[in-house]
Amino acid sequence: MYLTTEIKQDLFKTHGRSKLVTDTGSAESQVALFTHRISHLTEHLQTNKKDHGCRLGLLKLVGKRRRLLDYLHKNDIERYRAIIAELNIRK
Repeated sequence: MYLTTEIKQDLFKTHGRSKLVTDTGSAESQVALFTHRISHLTEHLQTNKKDHGCRLGLLKLVGKRRRLLDYLHKNDIERYRAIIAELNIRK
């Protein structure tokens, strides 16, 4: 599988708010996890153009990530700017 426990722990350690492996609930760590999954699905869709179920899942993930980023933008603009810069996400 493309998303192993080690990959998740590395994402949470590098992008989470408290920089711990157990920091799975912060908005930053969830955005990092969604970004990783979105990039994987994007690569999959480039080779499998007719996989419409995967495309729907990708659009749902993008919406979830957008809602989390909107929450960060509304409540703590510095955390929002930091995660945008870290993950190279367009606004």
